[in-house]
Amino acid sequence: MTDTSEALLDAYSRAVSGAVERASPSVVSIAVRHPQDGGRRRGRAARGAGSGFVLTPDGFVLTNSHVVHGAREIEAAAADGSRRSARLVGDDPDTDLAVLRVGGDALAAARLGDSRQLRVGQLVIAVGSPYGFDCTVTAGVVSALGRSLRSNAGRLIDNVIQTDAALNPGNSGGPLLDAAGSVVGVNTAAILPGQGICFAIPIATAQFVAARLIRDGVIHRARIGIGGQTARIPRALVRHLGLDADSGVRVLSVETDGPADRAGLLIGDVVVRFGESRVADVDDLVRVLADAEPGRRVPLQALRLTEAITMEVEPQAAAAVSA
Repeated sequence: MTDTSEALLDAYSRAVSGAVERASPSVVSIAVRHPQDGGRRRGRAARGAGSGFVLTPDGFVLTNSHVVHGAREIEAAAADGSRRSARLVGDDPDTDLAVLRVGGDALAAARLGDSRQLRVGQLVIAVGSPYGFDCTVTAGVVSALGRSLRSNAGRLIDNVIQTDAALNPGNSGGPLLDAAGSVVGVNTAAILPGQGICFAIPIATAQFVAARLIRDGVIHRARIGIGGQTARIPRALVRHLGLDADSGVRVLSVETDGPADRAGLLIGDVVVRFGESRVADVDDLVRVLADAEPGRRVPLQALRLTEAITMEVEPQAAAAVSA
């Protein structure tokens, strides 16, 4: 092995170990007990496990909805070995995210990164408790961005991060880190029996959902019946049309007879505004739909080839089917 190769491997090792040292104090293991009605022993509780991380020093913890949904008892184990009972603050199966509140002394909060700055090929690190092995670390790269993943509730979650950092049962809800040790995603799923096909919810989406769950306990959202991904707009077109952003949401699917279909939105259109709000990416669209009033018509601006078009769309109450 050449000196250059050794130096590169050493730099890689230092990046991974440094990121884990900075982030691991905020990672928790989550144990749950679910009521179980069937089986020979009626009323026996089924056990489950997952991971999470501390959002705020006063005890708000972010994890996956499927880890804690319907749980009778929840316990969080901190990196120092202390165990604390946890209370479910809010649960959003549509994005597979949930917020817990744990008591006791102040906890070390995770440093949050910017998932919008991620690039394919970038180093990422997953920390969690697969199969009960606390603070297990795996590393890989961002394999793809803008994926769609169907949640347990049936809704397509858009703009998901794909990574080959290995995830196993119990990793769910743990943080996906960048090389600086900042959280850029919430680990949520792996494609089994595939190898190295794993997914995380971007932290930009998770921050918005967590804030609403902490405030309201639930997410109220409308839907327009599309699936999409963040897409760049050519600079020349941005200048020609006087747009205030160089990206939008490219429509990949339109639900037949849904609000967007009835308004005239087509596959390939790029949504750039919803009402008075700019839509520069999928997270922007998630936010404006969470504030939209079902049944109230809203102007929607989109790009179709080289033209800007405006139509009125009437959002519906979300039915956990599509965006």
